[in-house]
Amino acid sequence: MSSEDTVVATPESIVENKPRRQPPYGVILHNDHINTIEFVVETLRKVFGYDLEKCFLLTLEAHDHGRSLVWCGTLEGAELKRELILSRGADPEMKGRGALPLKVTLEEMPQ
Repeated sequence: MSSEDTVVATPESIVENKPRRQPPYGVILHNDHINTIEFVVETLRKVFGYDLEKCFLLTLEAHDHGRSLVWCGTLEGAELKRELILSRGADPEMKGRGALPLKVTLEEMPQ
């Protein structure tokens, strides 16, 4: 490459080539009137590995406010966490009362 062929990077060209960061996604647990609190707490412990107190507080938040942000990260991670929660099914003790798997949704979070 000769000196005539030299390419100079400008700040504008560097910004344009910078990869865009994916926004974080939240896993939202919704209140459930049929599955037991014990089942919800145990599900959070198994899926996220949180301690008992954190799981109880997240469950209580969903119960009191209708929803609780239980995890935040990449879209792929959030989808996996949602699937792990759903794969636990409904509380076996409450299936006779019409219990379904816990309701979880994903939401794009502000950056």
